[in-house]
Amino acid sequence: MSVRIERVNQLLQAELSQLILRELNDPRLGSLLSITQVDTAADLSYARVYVSIMAPSAEQAAVLQGLDSAKGFLWRQLRSRLKLRRTPELRFIQDT
Repeated sequence: MSVRIERVNQLLQAELSQLILRELNDPRLGSLLSITQVDTAADLSYARVYVSIMAPSAEQAAVLQGLDSAKGFLWRQLRSRLKLRRTPELRFIQDT
């Protein structure tokens, strides 16, 4: 992995953590969650965002649905904040 992609991964992880914590008001995201890792493709077409969810297993699917529904909002916020040439599409994956 290149140094540039590694820096983009770290930047995406930090910004997404701040956005989810401060700007999302979805009641499905009420449980404790953290972004454990971000893997961005070399061409910045997509980023796999690994999320650790501290909730009962029945609520974990709802949390992932909440993140998926907020994908567009998060992408637009990242696009305006990061000033990357290409902002990757976000794909949320539960980290077990």
